Amino acid sequence: MREAASVKPLWRTKGAAAASHRTVPKIPMSRLMAYGAGLIVLFLAVCAIVPQWIAPYSPTDMAADRILLSPGAAHWLGTDYFGRDIFSVIVHGARESLFIGFASVVVGGLSGGLIGAVAGYFGGWVDSVLMRIIDVVMTIPGVLLALAVAAALGPGLWNIILAVAIASVPNYARIMRGQILGIKNRPFIMASRSIGASELSVFVKHVLPNSLSPLLVMACIGVGTAILTGSGLSFLGLGVLKEIPDWGALLSQGRGYLTVAWWICTFPGLAITLFVLSVNMIGDELRDALDPKKRRL
Repeated sequence: MREAASVKPLWRTKGAAAASHRTVPKIPMSRLMAYGAGLIVLFLAVCAIVPQWIAPYSPTDMAADRILLSPGAAHWLGTDYFGRDIFSVIVHGARESLFIGFASVVVGGLSGGLIGAVAGYFGGWVDSVLMRIIDVVMTIPGVLLALAVAAALGPGLWNIILAVAIASVPNYARIMRGQILGIKNRPFIMASRSIGASELSVFVKHVLPNSLSPLLVMACIGVGTAILTGSGLSFLGLGVLKEIPDWGALLSQGRGYLTVAWWICTFPGLAITLFVLSVNMIGDELRDALDPKKRRL
């Protein structure tokens, strides 16, 4: 009887063993940080698309009785020298700042990627001519090149987008050329040629899709760099001249009040820093996700 009582049912033994070996999958800290960064970018994107849903005041609402108010319950980030609510101005200014970042990356990434793809795939004199032009452009620092182009074109939204895009073209061209050179002679590409596929078909259907991963990662990280460059140009007075300033222009307007109203400069600077840091985290996680070596681990 004692032996019978001491014997445990088989299903309980198996269940306990399975429970003891069952482990809860752990999410890497980098991925959690990337999720948080994605939420920040999403919030700033909503601010740029529908700022009237977020901002408690109009960005052009001025009042003499609330000039240079420090942050408080009525005005979370304080007011400026016109009596405008800083939080509302930052929210409405996100539209131009983010549009400059994303639009310049699209223009620069497409232009540079096309140049690098053509140079790497066709090689020969085409590669030599295009890459020597890229080498000449790369001798000029990106910020200085953007500054020169913006100064030549003058202030304006599309001018600053073009200036930032031109400064980013060489980096995209170099990345894309390197990818094309590493892929165009692989066995599956040679097999496509051997069955009679045209060079254009091989390039569009096989070479190009397998070369885009590093370009996408660089474009994601490049959004932050583009916003930094665009904000710098706006800070110098070469950006968007509008009644509602973008983040760089707001920084420039508040630098004269840094000792008496530190919040005018601090919070737009924090917005730029937060967005750049967030897109960099997302870019790092995207790089790991698209890396075939890490996917096999």
